[in-house]
Amino acid sequence: MVFSDFTGAQSVFLWATFGVAVILGAVVNKTNFCTMGAVSDLVNIGDSGRMRAWFLAIAVAMLGVVILEATGVVNASSSFPPYRGSRLIWAENLLGGVMFGIGMTLASGCGNKTLIRIGGGNLKSIIVLAVISVIAYFMIYPLPGSDQTLMSLLFYKWMSPLAIELKTNQDLGSLIYPKNALMARTVLGSVIALAILIVVFKSRDFRSSFDNILGGLVVGAVILAGWYISSSLLSIHIGEEKYSLLSYAQNWDFLADSAEGKPAEIRSLAAQSFTFINPMGQTLGYAMKGFAAKYLTFGIMAVFGVAVGSLLWSVLTRSFRIEWFVDMKDLVNHVIGAVLMGFGGVLAVGCTIGQGVTGTSTLALGSIIALVSIIFGSAITMKIQLYKMVYEDAGFISALITGMVDMRLLPKGMRKLEAV
Repeated sequence: MVFSDFTGAQSVFLWATFGVAVILGAVVNKTNFCTMGAVSDLVNIGDSGRMRAWFLAIAVAMLGVVILEATGVVNASSSFPPYRGSRLIWAENLLGGVMFGIGMTLASGCGNKTLIRIGGGNLKSIIVLAVISVIAYFMIYPLPGSDQTLMSLLFYKWMSPLAIELKTNQDLGSLIYPKNALMARTVLGSVIALAILIVVFKSRDFRSSFDNILGGLVVGAVILAGWYISSSLLSIHIGEEKYSLLSYAQNWDFLADSAEGKPAEIRSLAAQSFTFINPMGQTLGYAMKGFAAKYLTFGIMAVFGVAVGSLLWSVLTRSFRIEWFVDMKDLVNHVIGAVLMGFGGVLAVGCTIGQGVTGTSTLALGSIIALVSIIFGSAITMKIQLYKMVYEDAGFISALITGMVDMRLLPKGMRKLEAV
């Protein structure tokens, strides 16, 4: 789509993002696509259906990005956030992922699921959203009356030295064959995606589950739509020159007559797709600044769109139900979970969707570390909860060690409690 001015192009960009997010919200609500639920089903009852749906989404997004990049439609190496950056923050991906996995288990769902639950009438998730938003915002922006962020105060000094400065980008293609990273990504991405698809559809139960297949396909397709909308859907023609939204904003002083309409954060116009923790913080900032249009971003429209899509499906199917905390323990668990998701989602540079699907679609090593860490954090938390529920006198360490034995991360001889 070609525009003669930035305002028109940006408006379509934002509304297109919102529209795709509405589809995401409605379909995720309808199919009960849930990454925390996927881990729970697998750990607690051995059902891999929703886990296969999650990995179906990863495969669809990964294969799509391979095709879009090979045809020059998308350049995920210049994305926001920079998934493929040459600075591998493995410790942040690891710690943030584990924190996020623990948090989403305590808070009954990840960032995306929180928005879905809000659309379905769950008032508990509004509290979760509020807490995540505050933590995520102040992880990036200075605290009141200070030039320090939560990130700089709590994490930067001891985690920054652990980062590895690579000679290439951190995607698997660049690491394995830097001379022709695009070709390497095309081959690797295709092979990995096809291998995932074979494993996913190997299950007869999964093949017969319409909702799981629909959920995985739509989530993966929505991630691709995000990449396409932010990369190639729109262009601005000024005379003989063509600009993307990002390039126009970067040359604003040269191209525009005034500062009116200039977005507050130019980097938010880079190629990107769906993620939810940092955008929740952006949404708080948008509200704090009086809902000024210049603060609207892809991420903010995604947050609103998913909640609206879920609400529409809930109303249409008459499944909208008001839900509140059962007791004080329930409230405390959700708040602690939200705090951990706020910290963890920013540290890991994404959530179960942001890193688990969008990030892994770029074949970024950091995204893969974050994905594995999120799954581990959630799974071990569920194991600890299970053993402490069955054995009321069991200590945390005994439950932790036994859970890790169950997950085959420690030898059987270290088991402290009888298997459940």
